[in-house]
Formats: sequence, C-alpha cells, structure tokens
Amino acid sequence: MHFDQKDPSYFWDTWKFTSRNGQQYWNFELPDELKGIIQSQADWEKPEGKAFLEAFDRAFIFDKNINPNSGDRVFRYLRNKQVGEPKLVPSDATASLKERAHTALLNGFSFYETLQEPDGNWAGDYGGPLFLIPGLIIASYITDTPFDQPMQVLMKRNLWNHQNEDGGWGLHIEGHSTMFGTVMQYVTLRILGEDLSNPDLKRAQDWILNHGGAVQIPMWGKFYLSVLNVYEWAGNDALLPELWKLPKWLPFHPKKYWCHNRMLYLPMSYCFGNKVKAKETGLIRALRKELYTTSYDSVNWKKARRQACKIDIFNPVSKWYTGLSKIVNGYETIHSKTLRKKALKYVEDYIDHEDLHTRYINIGPVNQAMNSICVWHKYGKDSEQFQNHVNRWKDYLWIAEDGAKMGGYNGSQLWDTAFAGQALIEADMETHFPEMARKIYHFIDITQIDRDPKDHEKYCRDVTLGCWPFSTIDHAWAVTDCTSEGMKTALLYNNKQHISKQHLIGLERLKPAIDWLLFMQNEDGGWASYEKKRAPKWIEVLNPSLLYENIMTEVTYTECSSATMQGLKEFSENYDYRRDDIQAALKRGSKFIQSKQDADGSWYGCWGVCYTYGTWFGIEGLLAAGFEGYKNGTPATEIKNGCDFLLSKQRTDGSWGESFESCVQHKYIEHEDGQIINTAWALLALMKAKHPDQAAIERGIEFILSRQEANGDFPQEGISGVFNGNCMETYTAYRNVFPLWAIARYRKGCE
Repeated sequence: MHFDQKDPSYFWDTWKFTSRNGQQYWNFELPDELKGIIQSQADWEKPEGKAFLEAFDRAFIFDKNINPNSGDRVFRYLRNKQVGEPKLVPSDATASLKERAHTALLNGFSFYETLQEPDGNWAGDYGGPLFLIPGLIIASYITDTPFDQPMQVLMKRNLWNHQNEDGGWGLHIEGHSTMFGTVMQYVTLRILGEDLSNPDLKRAQDWILNHGGAVQIPMWGKFYLSVLNVYEWAGNDALLPELWKLPKWLPFHPKKYWCHNRMLYLPMSYCFGNKVKAKETGLIRALRKELYTTSYDSVNWKKARRQACKIDIFNPVSKWYTGLSKIVNGYETIHSKTLRKKALKYVEDYIDHEDLHTRYINIGPVNQAMNSICVWHKYGKDSEQFQNHVNRWKDYLWIAEDGAKMGGYNGSQLWDTAFAGQALIEADMETHFPEMARKIYHFIDITQIDRDPKDHEKYCRDVTLGCWPFSTIDHAWAVTDCTSEGMKTALLYNNKQHISKQHLIGLERLKPAIDWLLFMQNEDGGWASYEKKRAPKWIEVLNPSLLYENIMTEVTYTECSSATMQGLKEFSENYDYRRDDIQAALKRGSKFIQSKQDADGSWYGCWGVCYTYGTWFGIEGLLAAGFEGYKNGTPATEIKNGCDFLLSKQRTDGSWGESFESCVQHKYIEHEDGQIINTAWALLALMKAKHPDQAAIERGIEFILSRQEANGDFPQEGISGVFNGNCMETYTAYRNVFPLWAIARYRKGCE
C-alpha cells in the first residue's frame, strides 16, 4: 500500500468530529484500505500499519517558523466537505468603503455559518500551552491506559512541530525554551516511544542537562515527575492535605484560593498525602539516568526543593513562602497519621464532588489529569469512576494541521457563541442568516446551568443555577463575564421578534443570574472570574508556582467587571427587577474600572493580548455605567485618555498589532505585523465611544478588509489569549468574530 503517495487530506479524512450539546470530540476511523487488517492495537505493527502511520505522521508536519498558531485547517477542511462552500457575494474594489463593508459582512458570516455546529456553537483550537498534554500522557502511563496509535502519533508530531531551534520547548507555543516545557515534553516523548537514537530528542536532553538537569524544574514539574517516579517526593515542599482541615477563617485555607489553584491543590494534596507514584519500570529507570547531571541516588532532594531554572522564573517566590514552606516541611516529618487520614478522606470526597458536578470534565485540563490519577489510585483502573474520567479525556483533545493537542479548557463554546451572536445582531444580519441566529439562541438556551453544586458550602462552592459557563452545561462552573455575555446575547435576541422563542430565556430564568452577578461584586466595586475574592491580596506572597501571577486568590478584572456591567445594563433596559441595585452596582463598578486605568490611558488585559483588549473593555464598561463618549462633543476624561492611547498605537497601515510580550512585560510591545484581532478590539472601542477621527477608523477597517480571504475567512495570526500573565492560548474563533463585529459597528455608524 503506497500511503506515501497520498495527499495530506487523505489522512485528515480519517478524523471525524462530533459536537453534542457543546461536547466536542474527535474519533479516528480506519481508511478502507486498512479495514480487516487493523483489528487491534497490536496490528499497527504489521507492515501495512507501519506504512500508514509513517505517512500519517508526515501529513501533519508543520512549520512553526511561519506561524506557531495552527489555522484549524483540518477542522475547516472537514466542515467544508460536509456543508459545502459558503454562498458568496461578488466584491467590487471600486465600491465605497461602506458598500465593501457590507459585502465583507455577508461573505464573512456566510463562511462562518459553515463552521457552526448543528447544536449552535462553534468549535475550534483552544490550544497554546505546552504543559497540558504531558500531564495527560503521564496519567495515561501511570494508569496503563494508552491512547490509540494514531492519536499517539499525532501527539508526538505536535510536540516535534513546536520544538524550538535550541532543542527545548516553551511554556506555550510562542514562548522561549524553559526547563518546565522541555522536561515535560521530553518525558512525554519517551513515554510515547521515542528514544535517544532520535537526534531531536538528544538535542532536548542536551538542553536539559546544560541548564542543570531536572532538579531545576519548577514546582508543578516536580509534582508531575514525583508522581511518575522519576523525582522523589522529598524534593517537593509538602503539599499537606491537612490544610483542608484547618479553620476556614484562616486567610491561607485552601477554600480561599482562586478556584483553579484550589482545584489543583486538591489532587496534589491527595497524591502527596498518599505518596502516589508509578511502578518502577525500565523506562522509569532510564529517565532517572537521562534527566539529571548526577546519579539519581546522589541527588540532594531537600536542596532540590528550592532549585529552579532562572529562565523559567516569571514570578519569584517570596521570603514569606520560603518561611512557610519550612514550617510545613517540618510538620511533614512529624505529622499525625490520624489527622492525615481524616484530611485525605475529605480530599477524596471533595474530588468525587468535583467529578460529579462537572460530569467528570473537571474545571480544567490540569486537574482533569491529576484527578484521573487520584481516582485510579482510590478506585482502581476498572472502576466506573476512572472510566468516566477516561471517557472525558477526549473532550480536551483537538486535532489540527500541527497534530494532536490538549486544550486549555474543554472548549470555549459559550464564550465564542455569545460573541458571534452579538456580532450578528450588531451587523443587523440575523434576517440574512436566520438559521445561524436560531442556532445561536438555541445554544445559549441549552447552556444555561441547570444545577447547583451539591453540598456547595461543604465543598467551598457557590450556587451556579441560572448562570452560564465558559464552555458547556456539563462543565457547569459559572463565570461572571460568561454569565453576562450569555445573558446579554439572550436579551438581544429576545428583542428580535422574528427570532423563534420556543424556550424563551425570560425574566424568571434570568433572575438567578442577576442575583448571582450582584452578589459577586467585590468590595472594591469590581468583579472577579468564578467567585468573589475570598482572601486578601497579600496572600499572593505565598504563590509557589514561579510561572504565573495572581493565582493564589481571586482578583478583580477590568474585563470581567466591564462585561458584567454591560450585561446588567442590558438587563435593566428590559426589566425592572432590582433596577436600583443594578444602578448602584454600575456606579461602584465604574469607580473600579477608573482605578485600573494606567497613566497613559490604557487598561491592562488579563485574558487577552493585551492593552488593546483591556482598553476595549475599559471603555465599554465606563460607557455602560453612563460615562460620556464623544457623541455630545465632550467625552469623559477616562474615555478620551483611553481613545488617545489606542490612536497612539495605530500603525501606518491602519492596523494595531500587539505582541503577547505585552502581557509578560506589562507594557505595550508591538507585534512585528498588524493583527486583525487587535485592530478589531481597538476599533470596537473607538467606535463605541463615537470617536470623531473617522479617517483613523476607516484606515483600520480598510486593513481588516484587506486581510479577508476570498472565501470570507480571515487568516490565523499571532496568539491572542492569555492567563495569569505568562501563558498564552489560541482562540481560532477570534479571527472570524471580532473583525466582523468591527466591520458591523462601522457600517452601523454609517447609517
């Protein structure tokens, strides 16, 4: 069988994508030539199987030097085959800008409709971080639950595609090489069958050893390697399960942690308390030799606790953390077995609670892998609980032209769908695309959270009924800005009389969301992400990660505050319910947003790259609170300063282009090229404020139109998402939604 003569699309066709109520997953299907030949995993060793996998691997070779961000070509190719070409309107280069904008909207939405799932959401690559897939592979190795061979091949291919020229890997696909990234990818590739006969793996090993070996890996890496049994638990600062049994009023009780950090500490404390580790195998013994500059038995594990590669350190540990770690490490040497047993029982129950509430998805990919290990350890490989975890692994995996990766969430379904819905409404094109509009409303409808966490107070949770998540109803973690964007989208569609309202998202369904959003406002007037602030900000001095900032407790964000204020305002324009409370909340929220504005007029973006994103939200939030834009000639000072900042960053070609380094360095860093997403964010802010510099706005619109492709799509450019200041994420939906939204707002302003 001459698989090497096949076009890459032949191999892309072996993947089938499914979305049901937002749950997204990929399945591999054998091509006809292999049916009857490959009937078990062992059959991949047959000549035909090997030949296929070799050609299959080559079909996903990807040049990161062109752009590390994949363009979702596999998914878009398959959707095109399934639904056909978009219905396009001929463009006329001699037409006015307003007319060309109208054509761009028709073609852009026509293309984007071809990507919409039957259940109404949009799927896409939500990758970027490189430390996610290693955690899952380590879990699969420890639990002896290997992935099928085609998936393993593409997991390896993705890692090889993103190896840096120096042999290492970064924290994310655009990042410089780090010890954390390189060791984690090295271990993953070894588990997946690579060895040092591969010169690229040897380059990775050389990078590790030249930078001090695996003792230099930061805290998260130490944990993973300990579970894998290639690093000793004695080399970790104690992750005491007993902390869960401390009085809950203490500021450093895990209940007070930011939920993502809390839900990581949960399985970490289980594994540490039980000293969980993989059985010693030949591979484990080999890794112990390959990862260290001295013999494994001679490593000073106590000293290793404090060691970390300088290249990795984004947020150094404080003297307060060092002091506390000495106390908890001392306690570990004398800990009470009785108390440890009680603490572990609570941790076990808590993990079960999180699994059940999220239907085994868990809050994110890292604790999905960690919880899988804990559940396997507690219940066994054949247990229903562990198998439920394995069934959810696929929710996090994504196939693109650069291979198989693990997403930063189980998708961004609600988030992307809400923004697409708002863009379509602002374009006034729901009548042109009635089926798209109907599906959007349907997905918003079915994704409103239908349950509260059981015993939520016992397990440090809030109510969630009636709110919206970032991804799916199964995931069911309520988020402030997602609830606001979901609610706002529903309200906008409720006001369109021609939209079918079979299941109207009306007042009674929205009251719990309003109650929750008002409850979620913090004392400083702003809103955090999942929960109210539960601990003072100084608790951040106990951050042990080295890799991230603002992980210890919830913090208030410009974006979450602005989105919530916009949602509350939209609601109050439709209903009287708690109107006085909403007005008071908007006033307090505006003061918070004012306080977050930098001296140059910008706002730092915590969830997008970066100042263009934050400033868009800052301006829109103040406008929602009643601040004056340019409509009446004299804008509020904050609005003027924000707009002046944006205009000062516009490039000569009319675009805005911002590098992810803005997030890391906390100052505006130009991208080497104009970016359609940054340009759209800046334009949306300027136009919402009614800025009078029409020439600047039109130059930005011209730039966006120049980047639109013949089929109505837009190109994938630089990475645009971020979390905790230092790790970036890809949003493939952003390249379609935000440029169209900006064009829509421009065209609307011309009317």
